[in-house]
Amino acid sequence: MTTPAPPSTSRWLALGILCTGNLMIILDGSIVTVALPTIQQDLGFTQSGLAWVVNSYLIAFAGLLLLSGRLGDLLGSKQVFIVGLVVFTAASLACGVASTPWALVTFRFVQGVGGALASAVALGMIITLFQNADERAKALAVYAFVAAAGSSLGLILGGVLTQGLGWEWVFLVNVPIGAAAIVLTLRSVPGLPGIGLREGADVAGSLLVTGGLMLLIFTIIKADDYTWGDARTLGLLAASLGMLAAFVVRQARAAKPLLPLHIFRSRTISGANVIMLLMVAGLFGFQFCTALYLQNVLGFDALRTGLAFLPAPVTIAVVSLGFAARLNQRFGARPVLLGGLLLVAVALALLARVPSDGNTWSTSCRRSSCWVSASAPRCPP
Repeated sequence: MTTPAPPSTSRWLALGILCTGNLMIILDGSIVTVALPTIQQDLGFTQSGLAWVVNSYLIAFAGLLLLSGRLGDLLGSKQVFIVGLVVFTAASLACGVASTPWALVTFRFVQGVGGALASAVALGMIITLFQNADERAKALAVYAFVAAAGSSLGLILGGVLTQGLGWEWVFLVNVPIGAAAIVLTLRSVPGLPGIGLREGADVAGSLLVTGGLMLLIFTIIKADDYTWGDARTLGLLAASLGMLAAFVVRQARAAKPLLPLHIFRSRTISGANVIMLLMVAGLFGFQFCTALYLQNVLGFDALRTGLAFLPAPVTIAVVSLGFAARLNQRFGARPVLLGGLLLVAVALALLARVPSDGNTWSTSCRRSSCWVSASAPRCPP
């Protein structure tokens, strides 16, 4: 039985609310990046420990995404979305007032939990709202644009907030936005009841994948202290890989798995997931390392660091809204995807060549990284 769609005005209002909530969550994956050097100085993070400010959020977000989607089916998408926003907003406030490294890392993990709950159900709610094919395509295009541009916009906003108000505000800014999104969701976003908890959710599987990812990241970070040949490193690595392998085994045997393995029989689905994994890993690495390079090596302040990332969201907006659809229609999705991946790979390869003492135009040009330091004080017009 098909659920009647709400009136057109209500649907687009609901889309705006859902996209706003999702944008806030996506922004938080990157907005903190520009503030990292300031956070390190104020709270006393070690260089390796600083990575956990980003990783704790991403691990919770990625590890709980599958379970969150299942909870949306069981309890109702609207209810799970609201709970996610509440958890995310409360954790943002806690991050903003954190005074120790481990407090910030812990609350970042809680932020990731809230982000996973809200993001996992947002797309399904949009599909339910827009049952007409043309309207659904437009709604999904808006959602995709917000998701694609949000990460880069976070870098700029992070620079503005850190420079103007302090690093705490990269988290505190979420509090009024989250509160407004919660109220508007309660009033304006329609929801459907879930199928009930009796249908079950694979909590054990979620714990295995989240714990395995956390232990694997911890192992990689600590390997810098222990070395890769050390027995402690090898033991931690074996334990983390064992947990991830146990997750795969459980998904193969569970009556209602979080991730049915049969979907990977499709080469299209498997290939798309591998590509997305590599893209996200590469781009988050680009953001993290470039922000530290601009501030710790080139001496940029937080605001100039954020502005240095401005070409990314501008390019995303121009290409996605102005050219991507026409390129796909003319050449097909696969050639466009391959061309885009090639451009990303070339750009990351050039960035990998930036010098440790890069501070002049001539040095940067010789190392094919002019754009990184083009706004440095000694660069000619």
